[in-house]
This record gives sequence, C-alpha cells and structure tokens, in this order.
Amino acid sequence: MRIGMFESFVTQHWFNQAAKALWSDVATLQAWLDVEVALAQAQAAVGIVPVEAAERIAAQADAGLFDLGRLSRDIAFAQHPFVPVLHQFEALCGEPAAGFIHWGATTQNIFDTASALQMKRTHALLATHLDAAIEALCRLASEHSHTVQAGRTHGQHALPMTFGFKVAAWIDELDRDRERLQARQTSSFVASMGGAIGTYAGGGSLGRAVEVGMAARLGLQPAGMAMRSSFDRVNDYLGALGLLMGTAEKIAQDVVFMQRSEIGEVSEAFHFGKVGSSTMAQKRNPATALLLVSLARLLRARLPAMLAGMVRLDEGDSSATNLCDAMLPDIAILAVSVAETLARLAQGLVVHADAMRRNLDLSNGLIASEALMMRLAGAMGRHEAHQLLYDAAQRSQTEGIPYIDAIEQHPMRAGLALPDDWANALAPEHYTGSSAELVREVVERARGNAMR
Repeated sequence: MRIGMFESFVTQHWFNQAAKALWSDVATLQAWLDVEVALAQAQAAVGIVPVEAAERIAAQADAGLFDLGRLSRDIAFAQHPFVPVLHQFEALCGEPAAGFIHWGATTQNIFDTASALQMKRTHALLATHLDAAIEALCRLASEHSHTVQAGRTHGQHALPMTFGFKVAAWIDELDRDRERLQARQTSSFVASMGGAIGTYAGGGSLGRAVEVGMAARLGLQPAGMAMRSSFDRVNDYLGALGLLMGTAEKIAQDVVFMQRSEIGEVSEAFHFGKVGSSTMAQKRNPATALLLVSLARLLRARLPAMLAGMVRLDEGDSSATNLCDAMLPDIAILAVSVAETLARLAQGLVVHADAMRRNLDLSNGLIASEALMMRLAGAMGRHEAHQLLYDAAQRSQTEGIPYIDAIEQHPMRAGLALPDDWANALAPEHYTGSSAELVREVVERARGNAMR
C-alpha cells in the first residue's frame, strides 16, 4: 500500500528518485550499520574491542540481511527505534562479536551520525542539480545580455533593462545560496559519539579519540562537544536551504508572470502531449514553474518545526528528536527536488524577444522618462525636469496622447534649449545602463565558483 506524496501515483514524479533512494528504509538502516562498523573499527584501532570482532561486525553490516517486516513489528512492540535492530545485528554477528556491537554508544549517536552521512550525500546531489541550473541560466543570460526588456517595480513598467540582466540577478542570488550551503555542510553534519549524554563516559579515556577515528572513517568531522540536546548545527544548514527556497520560488514566480498570455515574454519547454487543462484544450500552463513554487513552499513550511526541535529538555529529549528524525528525510528529498526542477525549468526556458519589445513600446516612451530627465536636468535642474516630465507623463496616460507631444506642449518647455537628439533618450535600448557589463561579471563569477 502506497501512502503519502513520495509514493502516490499522482505526485511521486515530482520528487528526485536518487534522493528518495538515499532516504529509503533500506538506505537508512544501512547508514546506521555503516556507523556501527566505523565505531567498532575505531575502537579496535585503540584496543577497546578485538580486531576480529570489528571485522565480523563489518562483514555482517548489510541491510539486505535484515528482516524488515520483523523489525517493524519489533520496533512497535518495544517502543524503541533501534534496540530491535541491535538484536537482529547481534544474531547475525554471533558471539563473541555480538558483545562488542554498539560499545559505549547510545541510539541518538547512531541516528545523528547516520543522518549526517545521508545529508552529506544529499548535499552532493543537490549541488549537482544546482550547478546545472546556474550553468543553464549563465548561458541564457549571456545569450540575452543585450535583449531589451521592461524592468518592473510594483507590477508596473519602471526602467528598461535587458533580459540577461534579470537572469543575472537570479544567478547572483543562486550563487550566494550555493556558497552558503557549501560553507555549512561540513560543520552542520558531524559524527557524534559522546555516549548517553555526550560526556564520552562509555568510552573511558579513549572516548574522544574513538569519535575522531570513527569520523575519519565516515568522511565526517567529529562533533567535539557531542551534546545530545544540541541541534543548532543542522538548523544552520537548513536555514541556508530556506534561503535557497526563497530564491527558487522568486525565479519561478517571475517565469509565471512573464508567461502570462498578456505578457508572453518567456515560456517553458513544451512537448506534444503536455496538457494544461482537462477542459480548456488551448492551455499551456507554466507547470514546471508552478511545481517549483509548490516544492519550495513544502520545504519551507517544515523549517519552523525543525527550529522548534532545537528546544530540548535536559540532555536528551525524544519529543524533539522524534520530530527532527521524522522530518529531515522530507526536507532532504524536497531540497534535491527543488534543485532538479529549477534546472529543468532553466534548461527549457524559451525567450520571446519580440514580445519583450512589444511590451516596451506599450507606453510610447514613458518607460525611459528618467533618461530624458537626466538630459533635461542640465538645462533646468533635476527638480524642474522631474516636474515637467511628471506632468507630461500623467497627461499622456490620461488623455492618450504621445509622450513627446505632451512634453513639447508643456509650458515649462517654452524657450528651453535642448540637445538636438533629446527625443532619442526615450528609446529604451539607449537606457539599459550597465546591464550587459553586469551580466558578464556575474556569469564569470558564478562559473568560477562552480569550478572551485
């Protein structure tokens, strides 16, 4: 029986399959076993457990050898998530190795370290798709660094820009998201083997050395202060994920706006058979962008609960760890799915430069009024130039007359000597500022960061 969004026949295609595999029951069990193996090997290296026992533990640490159905029943009966796993593992290893499994550890040590392993692998997947998204946007920005488009503020025409400039702003923010996540992933997901409350008492004088050795075998950093009640490190990374979700949703919403029938400046990739409506046959909806919005919101909605999970009673609190253990897989799968969907959106985006030009011309030059103001300011002062152009702009929009005519007819224009080419300032392509230069700089920086 399939239940939930990750397995539903309606929604399962939303989610990255590799990420789902990383957080499956089998993969999670294997991560727990990998931690137990690394623990035993680190302890054998310093003489706490026999080398032969560590070798036997490693040989039997295969999730495929476990009876998952019995594990599920035994966990429900014991009301403990890991002791039944230990019982099966002990039976698989036999004596005397069974007596050295989980030496000096507590369940949360295993779970937290295993999830760190899974998150490290998740980050690698996410980074691959995020790199692909940024590179696709870099190509798009470079191709359209001189494609003139209306810049908008508050939903209205503001100043001319280029489409490449708009995309460069997306890239710049995504590049910062990428850097934040990369900077945090090592410190946020660590190996913790401090024992029952984090004092390393179960490992004696070698407890901290065991954690260091175990961490090295797993490719993680040691926790150092392995307090079971600390969860700020994980939330540091998750907070950076939240920022990525905001960027992704903003990009998606921009695409949705620009694909509106009345705007038509970009469109998503389309293939014959992609359906927009069960009743309106003409519909070509921005389905990928809308899915991206949904995925970003699904992830972001889970972050407040994870922040609440930082508040933990005493030196251990299962009401908080249960919450975080249950939600971290969702967040991990959603994060990779957002990056994959963003890459797919960017790789298939189609630009309609003719529509951009058409929309620029809707206001008959009004969009470049600032350019003209800067020309007039030298002759009459910026404040008076603004007043003249404001009056003319409002009359142009109210009475429907050309903007140039409204300027020419304004009383403040009388007797004012203007440059011969002053009307050319109203051509949008003459007032895109440093758009093309900024595109080049952002693309070079983003591509350089991807290669580090």
